[in-house]
Amino acid sequence: MKYFFSIVLVFSFLFSYSQNSFKISGIVKDSISQEVLISSTVYLERLKDSTMVSYSITDQNGYFEIEDFTKDTLLNLNVSYTGMKTYQQTINIKNSPIDIGTVFLNSTTDELDEVTVTANRSPIVFKKDTLEFNASSFKTRDGANLEALLKKLPGLKVDAGGNITVNGKPVQRILVNGKSFFGDDPKIATKNLPKSIIEKIQVVDTKTKQQEFTGEDGDAENKTINITIDEDKNKGIFSRLTLGGGTDGRYAMSGFGNYFKDKTRISVIAGSNNINSPGFSFDEVFDMMGNVRRVTSNSNGSFGINGINFGGNSGITKSDNVGVSYADEWPNNQELESSYFFGSNKTRNETSTRRENILPDRTFFTNSENASTNRSDSHRGTINYSIKPDTLTRISIRPNINISSGDNETSSFSESLNSDGEQINELNTENTSEFDNKTFSNNLSVSRKLKTKGAYASLRFRNTNTNSENNSFFNSIREIFGDNPNTEIQNQNIQNNSHRDEYSITGSYRNLLFDDLFYSLTYEYVSESEKSERNVFDFDENTGEFSSLNEDLSNAFTVRANKHIPKAGVRFDDDTLTVSVSGGLNRTELKTNNLIQDVNFNNDFNVFAYSGYIAYRFKNKSRLSSWFNNSTRIPSVSQLQPVTIQTNPLNITLGNPNLDASVVHNFSLSYRKYDFKTRSGYGFYSYYSYNEDQVVSVTTTDDNLVRTTTYTNLSGGQNANLNFYIDKSLKKSKNQNDRENITAGGNFSFIYNKNLGFSNAQNFRSESYRFSPSIDFRYEIEDLINIEPEFGITHNITTYNLQQSLDEEFTNLNFGMELTTYYYKNVTFGNDITFTKLGNISSDFDSDFLLWNVSLGYTFADEKAIVKFKVYDLLDQNINTQRTTGDDFIQDTNQLILEQYFMFSFTYKFSKFGGKDPSKSRRFN
Repeated sequence: MKYFFSIVLVFSFLFSYSQNSFKISGIVKDSISQEVLISSTVYLERLKDSTMVSYSITDQNGYFEIEDFTKDTLLNLNVSYTGMKTYQQTINIKNSPIDIGTVFLNSTTDELDEVTVTANRSPIVFKKDTLEFNASSFKTRDGANLEALLKKLPGLKVDAGGNITVNGKPVQRILVNGKSFFGDDPKIATKNLPKSIIEKIQVVDTKTKQQEFTGEDGDAENKTINITIDEDKNKGIFSRLTLGGGTDGRYAMSGFGNYFKDKTRISVIAGSNNINSPGFSFDEVFDMMGNVRRVTSNSNGSFGINGINFGGNSGITKSDNVGVSYADEWPNNQELESSYFFGSNKTRNETSTRRENILPDRTFFTNSENASTNRSDSHRGTINYSIKPDTLTRISIRPNINISSGDNETSSFSESLNSDGEQINELNTENTSEFDNKTFSNNLSVSRKLKTKGAYASLRFRNTNTNSENNSFFNSIREIFGDNPNTEIQNQNIQNNSHRDEYSITGSYRNLLFDDLFYSLTYEYVSESEKSERNVFDFDENTGEFSSLNEDLSNAFTVRANKHIPKAGVRFDDDTLTVSVSGGLNRTELKTNNLIQDVNFNNDFNVFAYSGYIAYRFKNKSRLSSWFNNSTRIPSVSQLQPVTIQTNPLNITLGNPNLDASVVHNFSLSYRKYDFKTRSGYGFYSYYSYNEDQVVSVTTTDDNLVRTTTYTNLSGGQNANLNFYIDKSLKKSKNQNDRENITAGGNFSFIYNKNLGFSNAQNFRSESYRFSPSIDFRYEIEDLINIEPEFGITHNITTYNLQQSLDEEFTNLNFGMELTTYYYKNVTFGNDITFTKLGNISSDFDSDFLLWNVSLGYTFADEKAIVKFKVYDLLDQNINTQRTTGDDFIQDTNQLILEQYFMFSFTYKFSKFGGKDPSKSRRFN
């Protein structure tokens, strides 16, 4: 391998030697104020075709420097800044190094800060709260998708799981022409939208539609990406169809189609497979292979859209799904976004567990085997309609409906042993159930801007209505061994029915105190009601039916809660500083009535609620920010109800009606900086929470190792997280035929958790510490090779006050590498490799594995068709083993997982925009 890299570097040097190297520097200032213009865009273009050669961004002193290679002698130098006329000059690079001195930019006649007048489009444009990229300035391979383009943009990072961050901040959603695209999951857009139709990519703080309309600030800690479709491509269609078949009956089919016409967009997406894939992910190399686990991905491989989940590492899932999305704009400022999804899943799972349970005076062990088959059909529809009767008023309504039904079959075996290995008890269960759930929700809001800039009044009404039905047949045999052996059999029909209604109305008012300082008043009233019935019928040997009501295990109750939440706050916001503070009262009146056991109780909870946000923006575009708040957690009905739940005869639960509400106090501090000149960034994020009156378990374990759990309030639970990151461009050289790029990143995270509870009347405490350093690299010679290795370790420490001899300390090792080569114009060879080694795992399970996925693709038919040969788990080593530590246990699990298969697939793409087929464009977009 080292010889290969040496050869590549030698050829890179030879290619670059045949070109002209240059170095250009200067300073950019405002011609009127004489102040330096920070974050001006300076870029060089070829005279022949205006292709961008290189670019830079001015620093806090207004200085820029561009050092690069080109085969041209003359280049156009462009300098642009929002609200200024673009400066242009022809440069002869044979005079390099060139210091052009000070460039003075003149203001445009348009004073709107959203308008940029330029001779040519800048690769990057900074606006007040928006970062904008010109898609055509960043080259990708022909046929690339949006994800490949995002990887090219400075400051943006896409990890192996497809998760996007902008200077360390997560991207929550992607919009297309300002509208949602199949819900809020970004991967639908990044994996399916072709780069060839994209004009601009805008990065903004995440805002709701109401915040956009009223001019409120959004969530500065989370980002939204808006994709603007090229005007020439905004009339037409693009589609993609993939069919694949493989060994062991594995198959995959998927399709995606889009129709654009001005403001109208219709999208259809569908898929069917049995390889744990959502069926929507068109990875350029691996398509929808599914279950590709990488170091930087925290996902378990599942995929969710609007609340419907597909796939995952655990078990084997067969999924069928289809979705339709429609967005449009009509006269009189009417907008519509709508979507419908259907999903059908069947998942088979098997789990083996080895668990060591910690008591104050001893330990015991639990071994269990579980198998399940789950089937479900889901329907979800949503409509988002808004109208602006005039320029100051916006009315919106957003109804949603979600229907799911299916059945589950589970069987389990568990045994408990004392520390000497003697069997104390044994449990066998069989359970079959059918469920039917329906939820309808709606959100109606009216917003009115006031005369003062940034002032508004709004009224919002929300409702959620849920009905759930579950009918199960439960059979268990519990055996107790020892001096007093006994056997207990449960053969029951358990019927659970519940109906829940929630209605809320919120009024908000915001106005200006004086320049940049706003005050706000909010009042929210929430009414919640729930009726739940749990009827347990024992099997009657005489009638042969489940006809005997077991009142001890049954319950029927009603719950009604009224919440009053008044708040007041102030917010100061200028170009450099944002300070926002609010406070109010959260009063909850809870009334519960048990209809079977005739148990009634009332609870009132009063908590002072507060929140705040502080952010300071430095001249170098870095940001220091902090937020703090508290959140109230009302105990659940199951925690409050003094009713015994004995679905698992070895683990019995009983509620406590005297519980108080718990309050979690949260604090966060972060700093982020990105230098577009060097394409490098770094920062940190920290978080701390303290739990007051936390609802904790009070567990008693008897001599037969039967656990009975109730609940109480206890303060002192804590969580902390500290994360440092750095991303740096190490670009070495460029040449005429290939561009070489090297980037590196590092991350270090520390997580601390303190958990509390009671075991056999003794207070227990477990504390866990997790240290996770990782590094990643990306080496690329465009159109030739791409290598992305990443390495990380996770060091875990867990301490227990009950049994200090059981303190845990172990290290997990992860290595991943994605290697993609393009040996010939139409041939792509991809390798995705993951090696995992688990520390201190039970000897019953494998502790390490190497997962290697391979893809070989050939593109033909004018690059519209692709045939691929793929291998999942080439070495047949994939496992799903993990160690977890809890409040009073240490547990190892091993689950059924997708194993090796081989597959052929065929993909066909069809696109037509503005009467042109974009596949006939030049090789690079």
